[in-house]
Amino acid sequence: MSFALAGFDLDAFVAATLVEDLGEAGDITSAAVIPADARFRGVMDSRDAIVAAGLPIAEAFFRALDPDVEIELLCEEGESAAPGTDLLRVAGKARALLTAERSALNVVQHLSGIATLTRAYVDAIAGTGAILLDTRKTIPGLRVLEKYATRMGGAQNHRMGLWDAAMIKDNHVGVAGGVGEAVRRAAMAGIGRIIVEVDRLDQIEPALAAGATHLLLDNMDAAGLREAVRMVGGRVPTEASGGVTLATIRAMAETGVTYVSVGRITQSAPAADIGLDFAAV
Repeated sequence: MSFALAGFDLDAFVAATLVEDLGEAGDITSAAVIPADARFRGVMDSRDAIVAAGLPIAEAFFRALDPDVEIELLCEEGESAAPGTDLLRVAGKARALLTAERSALNVVQHLSGIATLTRAYVDAIAGTGAILLDTRKTIPGLRVLEKYATRMGGAQNHRMGLWDAAMIKDNHVGVAGGVGEAVRRAAMAGIGRIIVEVDRLDQIEPALAAGATHLLLDNMDAAGLREAVRMVGGRVPTEASGGVTLATIRAMAETGVTYVSVGRITQSAPAADIGLDFAAV
């Protein structure tokens, strides 16, 4: 298996997750009920239409407990799967498979849920030219995985953290004394990417004059977004954000913005309905 994400230690994640589940006593149910030499064969399948994400991570859980496990991945990451599609086949030591089952399923259900919702938003703006961005609204400790899942759904990643770009918001502006002054301070600090949140049209020119490289147009209606795009005139990328839903995103994307960012795709995505059934070999 070859699966790597920048900034993510797969082995450490698997180990920590299993420690959380096993505690000091281990899987007492499987140890009591399942013979040590028993073997299982199982199939993980989708119960709903999904976009698959996280299957190589599920594989890592099974391999951590049974290095000789036989695994066949049947679906590519980011691939759409119809209800009833087999995603993964696994065969190995019964106790190990049962112990790893919940952790493996949790990851695939969560990441596939994010990828599936993301794809719905991507499809909703198809043909507009706008690009879907995710946000930092992620579960602590899972950001790299959740942002990976949004990419599988067709989105682009926004900032990975507080470190890779400045984002000047209303609280920064309030303390600095104005949009222009806040941007000027960021530019003087040598920050290359300076994203500025504006919620009024009169903030656009001061932000650009001071060195903003990206404007986040916050909670503007379609008319406001369209006027903001006209005022910016392509000098920097523009991003619509705030309260975006599947019902509203297309109208926002059609205003000519470069990006639309959506926190819901990580913050509110329901888990995908995915099952794993075992049978004795």
